[in-house]
Amino acid sequence: MGRKWEYGDFRQLGCDEKGASGMATKRLARQLGLIRRKSIAPANGNLGRSKSKQLFDYLIVIDFESTCWNDGKCHRSQEIIEFPAILLNTSTGEIESEFHAYVQPQEHPILSEFCMELTGIKQAQVDEGVPLKICLSQFCKWIQKIQQQKKIIFATRVSDISTSEVKLCAFVTWSDWDLGVCLEYECKRKQLLKPVFLNSWIDLRVTYKIFYRRKPKGLSGALQDVGIEFLGREHFGLDDSRNTALLAWKMIRDGCLMKITRSLNKASEES
Repeated sequence: MGRKWEYGDFRQLGCDEKGASGMATKRLARQLGLIRRKSIAPANGNLGRSKSKQLFDYLIVIDFESTCWNDGKCHRSQEIIEFPAILLNTSTGEIESEFHAYVQPQEHPILSEFCMELTGIKQAQVDEGVPLKICLSQFCKWIQKIQQQKKIIFATRVSDISTSEVKLCAFVTWSDWDLGVCLEYECKRKQLLKPVFLNSWIDLRVTYKIFYRRKPKGLSGALQDVGIEFLGREHFGLDDSRNTALLAWKMIRDGCLMKITRSLNKASEES
């Protein structure tokens, strides 16, 4: 069942005005819907809550959790231990499908105490999980299923975006780490074939910074700045993905046009 997120409407009124002069006029205009105030002004000056025409009909939000340590050393071989994905309808705000799997780390099979405490993921959960190769296969089957159900395609390059009638879908992450670093280098180390559609994505963190003209203090801080409470546990991938979807929907409602910010295909295109 899809989930529709409704929020933020209660923040529309109750804003303080400085000075008595003109206050009644502004209040009346606001009540009539002629002006509305927001906690953060977007860079494009759009003060309405009407959604802009989106390039993408669907967004798939991903937020991996990986092996980690707190020993001061630089570990270059982080492995994914939780693989969540959330399908968001950009027209309705509904989460129409979810994928979730625990992944068995093979290079460092024993989780650190720091990792378990940070993510809430237990050793038994990853022991019962699947290797990344199998997880990617399961994920691709989920992708194929929603492609058939929703009639969507992926823009694997920025230039793929067109005005055709097909329903376009793009991936969304909070920073470039998930797809640009974590999955990319783990697949290279383990010689795994990474799906080409995972080579392009929208970095919501940089999109947020440009749109609201404000540097976010993490995902939770970004949500708080736009009046949304983080739901669930931070650093648990499925909850982080759901909350990132919440933020993306809020930004769409505020008039943000979601665009691909990073493509690993660029290098091959330019050569």
